[in-house]
Amino acid sequence: MTMTTRTENVTPNWFAAIMGTGIVSNAAATLPVHAPGLRAFAVVVWVCAATALAILCCAFAAHWTSHRTNALGHARDPIMVQFYGAPPMALLTVAAGAMLVGPDVVGTTVSGVLFVVLWTLGTAAGLTTAVVVPYLMMTAHDHRQVVALPAWLMPVVPPMVSASTGALLLPHIAEGQWRLTLLALCYAMFGLSLIVGMLTMASIYSRLVHGGVPPVQAAPTVWIALGLVGQSITAANLLPSAAPAGISGGLRMFGIVYGLVMGGFGVFVFALAAAITVHAFRRGLTFSLTWWSFTFPVGTCVTGATALGTALGSTLIHGLAVVLYVALVGAWGTVAVRTVRRSGPRPHALPTTAAINVASSSVA
Repeated sequence: MTMTTRTENVTPNWFAAIMGTGIVSNAAATLPVHAPGLRAFAVVVWVCAATALAILCCAFAAHWTSHRTNALGHARDPIMVQFYGAPPMALLTVAAGAMLVGPDVVGTTVSGVLFVVLWTLGTAAGLTTAVVVPYLMMTAHDHRQVVALPAWLMPVVPPMVSASTGALLLPHIAEGQWRLTLLALCYAMFGLSLIVGMLTMASIYSRLVHGGVPPVQAAPTVWIALGLVGQSITAANLLPSAAPAGISGGLRMFGIVYGLVMGGFGVFVFALAAAITVHAFRRGLTFSLTWWSFTFPVGTCVTGATALGTALGSTLIHGLAVVLYVALVGAWGTVAVRTVRRSGPRPHALPTTAAINVASSSVA
């Protein structure tokens, strides 16, 4: 099989595997416990995520070069285009890992440069996706059979990931206007993603209540909503640490109150997503790339609980972060092994979001 054939169906939702793998490393590096081997595990997982990102970026570029018709078809598809939010988040997740554990592998200087490059590229791509995808939905897509799907959140969340990972860069910028500007940018991206995301979640919730649960193969995507919850709590509680003294206290209090309120909503989303998933398994849910939805969203809840627990000084919330991390590693291990087994020498044979396309047409 030629390389051209192998890249024929490299779709953007493959980057969800990088997101799900990278968050395992990042969450481990920030956990409030220091178990033996945890740091080494985080480093190994980050190296795997970074390597996979490099390979996948090359394959995705080859896909656009050699199979432009297919690539344009995916970009014009109202479902697949939502997953163009995955590449920016993959870049940002690996970038965060470069700052958190990268120095153990490539040194402080190289890891810092890698973080800045990946964060800048991911942020630019994420902001572009957050505007372009909704614009295409409003102007270019067929509106006769439109239903709100959890996948609609994919292009909305990247700016929130930029905000939370941007908190890692702030301490390395000298105090003054440059740091204040980046802090303001991070909070602006926080607001963009939060407001548009909550509006989108309201539409999705209304569709689920009035139209019923998604068809079986699309059920895992309901976990995507949890990503906005966890990532926003992470951002709200990390950003104040590098704020100027005059406003840091107020921002810290905002982060704690926001985290507790949004955390309550997160418990509801988690319970509902778990119930819908059990419902789908009972009706024959089989493996596809949508299963990566079980990883990254839960990982953001781990980082969110860690950040909130630290800000509040709560042992209970830190304990919750550890429990969630154990669940995350279990989910990641299961999905990663199944992905490798099913991809093999023919990655295009692995079921991807075709299931979601079928789902959207069946409920329209």
